[in-house]
Parts: sequence; structure tokens; C-alpha cells
Amino acid sequence: MQGLRRQRFTVAGLALAAMALFVAACGSSGGSDGGSSGSGLSGTLNGSGSTLQLVYEQQAIQNFKSIQPSMTVNYGGGGSGKGRTDLAGGTVNYAGSDSPIPSDETSNFKGKTVLYFPDVIEPITVSFNVPGVTSLKLTAPVIAEIFQGKITKWNDSAIKSINPGVSLPSTAITIAHRSDSSGTTANFSNFLVMGAPGVWKLGTGSTINWPATSRGGNGNGGVAQIVKSTTGAIGYVDYADAKASGLTFASVKNQAGDYVAPSLSAATAAASQAQVAADLTFSSVWAPGATSYPITAQSFILVYQKQSSSSTTKLLQSWIGYLLGAGQQLTSPVNYAPLPASIDQKAKAQLSKIGS
Repeated sequence: MQGLRRQRFTVAGLALAAMALFVAACGSSGGSDGGSSGSGLSGTLNGSGSTLQLVYEQQAIQNFKSIQPSMTVNYGGGGSGKGRTDLAGGTVNYAGSDSPIPSDETSNFKGKTVLYFPDVIEPITVSFNVPGVTSLKLTAPVIAEIFQGKITKWNDSAIKSINPGVSLPSTAITIAHRSDSSGTTANFSNFLVMGAPGVWKLGTGSTINWPATSRGGNGNGGVAQIVKSTTGAIGYVDYADAKASGLTFASVKNQAGDYVAPSLSAATAAASQAQVAADLTFSSVWAPGATSYPITAQSFILVYQKQSSSSTTKLLQSWIGYLLGAGQQLTSPVNYAPLPASIDQKAKAQLSKIGS
């Protein structure tokens, strides 16, 4: 995976990131903008969770070090479920999660208030490995039948009917999915619930009881590797990992009836339609609009409102303030979409609640 991640940082991307850092260092004066509030902070923050936002975290941590050289930020993946479990267990200062805390996990937090800070928007691709096929259209009902194991061959009539002129082989389909508790799984399965009602029977959640013949991979990178190495495979993989792995992905029919390929602009279009709750949670899945990509995920930073010390409060405000400020300029070079301005502003305004 390290080799794959390094591929994302093109010369142009690194140049943009460096420029963003320079602008932030020279022009930012507030924690809600560039993370520079309280310069000279010292200490360590630990986080874990979402692998969807992992590469963004890694790039942001690298750049943040130049602003707060005496601060250390560590972020491990493990999936959104692990991040929430680690936060509830007190082993990390913050969690990365691509979905709000599920109802069956709320008791783990023992009544403590958790604040949600959205940080990135990301398409979830439906990536496939079918030799000779470089362009494919799929609908939510067809995707549902594939991932339930009902459609088992690539030349199935349901796939052929929406792809006239494409030569589809009789190759067997191998389903690739997440083996860990995953916000990517939660968003992908929620898309199937909303886009294929009555067809999708497996429900939605961070884990799904997939068909026995399917293959599970750890993290988005694990699913990407299965798809890349298995002829006939199909899997749901976040855009950044799919791009880094050189995967081919389908255009998916959205709510408006248009086939849209996953892209940063299509993800931004979807997120701009989201209804944001008072606690800043929202979903970009199955968003309206002709240009919206229908499987768009959002990722959050989760922290306790009440912190154990003022020093930890300041560290968190500085780090999250950076992610919401100058850090947003790092998103596109590593294949993430920035937050819509309206959501970003609401998240910045909530920084003062940490430690209160």
C-alpha cells in the first residue's frame, strides 16, 4: 500500500500542496483557518478509523508539522468501526468515521457528547476487472443483484441490456468487499437501499452478511488489491485508492436518471445537495441533481466535546482547525473533494465547543 499511496502525490499535486502550505503559513492567523492558532503547541494526538480518509490524513499530517513542529499527530486506519471503538475505549483522541455512530454503538460512549467535524468528500467507485472492457454503465438494481450473488456472469442479460455495443465475456463475477467494520460499506449499502428498493435484501450497515462466495479485503486498499489481481472481480473502493491502484470503474445511474462517472466534481455536486443536521452529520448518497455521483461518501472527525485537559483541547482545535482551513487545499491533489463552503464554515464555527 505504501507504494500505491506514493503514486497519488504527483509532482503537480505536491507543488499545489506546497503552495497551499505557504499560503497558510503566511496568511493564516486563526485556528479555524490554518491550524496556526496557539503557535508553539507541544504534545501528541492519536487517531484511528476510516481508511477512506487515510491518505488525506497522511498528507495533512506531513504538512501540519511545518506549522506546529512540536506537535505529533498519528493516524492509523483500521476502518470506521475501529475508530469509533477506539474513541469509545479512550485509546485515541479522535476517530475517523464515514458515517455517524450507529444506534447499536451509542451505549459504548456512556452518554458523552461526541462532536462531528466533516473533513472530506469522496466518491465510492464500483471498480471492476474485465479484460477488454474499459467502459461500463451500471444501475443500482443491477449492482444490487451482482453483490447479492444473483448475477454471476459478466455477460448476464441485465448487464448487456444497459451496455449495448460492449463485448462482455462469460467470465464469472467475483465479489470483493470490506472484511472490517467500514463506513465505506455503510455508505455503499445505503446507496443500494435507496437506489434499489425492493431489490437489495442485505440491508445497510458497517458490516454486511455478504454471499459466501465473495472475498473480503481489509480497508479500501485491501478491496482494491483483490479487484486488481482477480480477473472478473468487482468491488466498491474509494476514489483515491481506485485511482492509485489503476482500477477501472463504472459510470452509475443517479437519482436523476443520468449515468455519471465518479469524479471530484461529481462528488462536490452531490455533497452540495446534502441536508446537514444540527450536529453536522449528513449523507451525500443518492443525492438529487443531474451531475451528482450517486455513491458519494462523506468522512468525519469524531471527538468528545468534553476533554480531559485544556492542553488536549488546544491540540485538537489546532489540528482540526487545520483540516478545515489550509488542509482543504490539499484535498484535490490526493484525489479527494473539499467540503462545500457552507459545511466547512459550520464546522469551523463548532471548534469552540471542544473542551466546553
